[in-house]
Amino acid sequence: MKLTILGSGTGVPSAERSACSFLLETGGRKLLFDLGPGTVRRLAEAGFSLSSISSIFISHFHPDHVSELVAFLFATKYPAAYRRRTPFHIIGAKGIRNLYGGLVNVFGEWIELEPGLMDIVELHDDKADRFEGESFTVESLPMTHIASSIGFRVTAADGTALAYTGDTDVCENAVALAREADIFICESALPDGMKVDGHLTPSLAGRIAARARVKRLLLTHFYPECESVDVEAECRKTYNGPLILARDLMRLDVKTGG
Repeated sequence: MKLTILGSGTGVPSAERSACSFLLETGGRKLLFDLGPGTVRRLAEAGFSLSSISSIFISHFHPDHVSELVAFLFATKYPAAYRRRTPFHIIGAKGIRNLYGGLVNVFGEWIELEPGLMDIVELHDDKADRFEGESFTVESLPMTHIASSIGFRVTAADGTALAYTGDTDVCENAVALAREADIFICESALPDGMKVDGHLTPSLAGRIAARARVKRLLLTHFYPECESVDVEAECRKTYNGPLILARDLMRLDVKTGG
């Protein structure tokens, strides 16, 4: 498994951080997780073509995690010389088909692809679910954020596991999702002194990671307020394992951290 952080920020515009997103390479497939502002450009900067993406996983339907789906579909379709011809999946919680239908109502044929090219898969938003790939399995659990919020755990054929919360508050499902994962990508939106409902802080993310006994913790989804505090020090109040602070275009080996 190879991991590329495409965005480590939020919906707040930043020259250094695009909205939270990452790409995971496993078993010859490229899996894209979340698709907010800046993701399409970061994919190009990282050297990935849109046509190479085999599956898109959406953690929830807030604009900073899904808004560039329109740009992705439009670029996938046009111009004809670069048009995609390899089928791909879009996977998210219940309601993602309605979301796509709403986008089509606005943009019409400009984002409608050839029949059989795109498969939309809805997962449960109230209980565990799973998506089976050819060489990997993705398990999902509801997170505590909004109704469409689910976290994902990807397990490769060799047992290597990556877990991703998307946006969430403290919840037992986050601990279950991350249990002994090789790398746990966890939101850490705001400093400890600025906690808001539906999001985590560094020490809360650290507590989840410690309870789950993850092998490495990668904090992401930083609002600008995080730039003026020592995020690592705050996380170290509750977690003493290997810790990574995400930055855009960072690349990691999930198994070894290379």
